[in-house]
Amino acid sequence: MRSRSPSSPPAASVPDALPALLLQAIHQAFNAVLITDAVENGHRIVYVNPALCEMTGYAAHELLGRNPRMLQGPQTCAKVIAELRSCVAEGRFFKGSTFNYRKDGSPYLLEWNISPVRDGNGRITHFVSVQHDLSAIAQAQASSDIFARTLDATEDGVLICNHLGIIEFANRGYEKITGLRARELVGRKPSVAQSGRHDQAFYAALWSRLTDGQPVREIFVNRRTDGTEVHCEESITPLRNRQGEVTHYVSMVRDITARVLSERAFREQMQHDSLTGALTRTSGSLHLENAVAQSRALGATLALALVDIDYFKQVNDRFGHPTGDKVLATVAGALAGCLRASDKIIRWGGEEFLLIMAGCDEASAVSTLDRCRHAVHQACADMLPMPITISAGVGQIEPGQELADCIERIDQLLYRAKQEGRNQVRAVHASDG
Repeated sequence: MRSRSPSSPPAASVPDALPALLLQAIHQAFNAVLITDAVENGHRIVYVNPALCEMTGYAAHELLGRNPRMLQGPQTCAKVIAELRSCVAEGRFFKGSTFNYRKDGSPYLLEWNISPVRDGNGRITHFVSVQHDLSAIAQAQASSDIFARTLDATEDGVLICNHLGIIEFANRGYEKITGLRARELVGRKPSVAQSGRHDQAFYAALWSRLTDGQPVREIFVNRRTDGTEVHCEESITPLRNRQGEVTHYVSMVRDITARVLSERAFREQMQHDSLTGALTRTSGSLHLENAVAQSRALGATLALALVDIDYFKQVNDRFGHPTGDKVLATVAGALAGCLRASDKIIRWGGEEFLLIMAGCDEASAVSTLDRCRHAVHQACADMLPMPITISAGVGQIEPGQELADCIERIDQLLYRAKQEGRNQVRAVHASDG
């Protein structure tokens, strides 16, 4: 609170009837005080305290004897002044706010109230005006408004929560990310946007770090109100007061869904052969190793097959590579149509495919490959004046057998099928028997 000088005001500015104690209190008051007489068409200033002088920039002797309208200027609201004059004329209490002007010409936002002072006979003798300079508050509110509009202008989401994790502010960017309006978010927790993709342990660990005052940066999968998932890169920063206590958490949220989907599509493209849709040999080898490891861990069967298109070189030589590409794509589609959703097709070589059939024994695999032979023949029947067929080697990986040995064995069976006339399936035990 600002201190005021305890010295008495000039005697000329003091109404004679004002008790000394009350005068001293007003003189030292934080609020600006101005007293005028009640002379009709006069209303001359008879007293100002130091707070009013400080607020206006005028010395007391420059104000005394003059009308308060000297403080008005271009931004002073005429309607407010008209109401003030009406209240004074009728002896009513007045409260209002508008702009007045300091001695240096600068405007300041004023809120003031005026009360009539009556003598023992009820006659108005003076008017007391208590005034407040609201310029700093107005400036702070303007700055706050600019800050809020700045936050709303950013595409990123901004979320402010109190120390309990309750949302106190959400900008338009965050509204766009969640599909919820700010009024629907304030008073709730950010969990309103959870998708269920993260377990409680994930959130418990996150909250533990935040309550310890540590900043957090994570990728969240949230859910919009329309049910679609949104991938968010979020930075959460704890805010502390002067005592070091965490009072708020500020979250900056960026929607990276497009980037995630693009990267996912790129990975998918890198994993799959663009012509046939089968897994590439590189990505397929990882699937193959995982399938072997899983089958051994579970004690389950796993069958593999190597498939080759018969006379494919003749197709390219006679009809051209574009036609050969169509044949490759058609054969891959026919194979996929005969397999289960859990089975995998790898483009192992130029016209060679490796099939992974988890939970499938050799006999079932042979039956599947026979269906594949017929499906390929039918799918390609009208494409060329020559028949398109496939040959295959099939085997079941045995306990303790190396993967490379199994593949080499079925490759030998494929070679035998081609040597023995093509358009046929050869299996490990069927051949050995």
